[in-house]
Amino acid sequence: MPQATTAQQLTTAPNIEAPDDFYEALIEAHQGLSTDQSHAFNARLLLVLANHIGSLPVLREAFAAAARK
Repeated sequence: MPQATTAQQLTTAPNIEAPDDFYEALIEAHQGLSTDQSHAFNARLLLVLANHIGSLPVLREAFAAAARK
């Protein structure tokens, strides 16, 4: 059963405790993958994180934020 969350708004301010470590881990996760495998990994990662967020309004905010250039 989904758990209730208190966050009802997308966090867009820097919020990663160790951004350089995060970036390094992300790059390492892609090591050895072909372009197609890398794209598939990113799609699976997005679905895992979307499930973690759980709120469609927050996800819609994320879609809009990602679409901005």
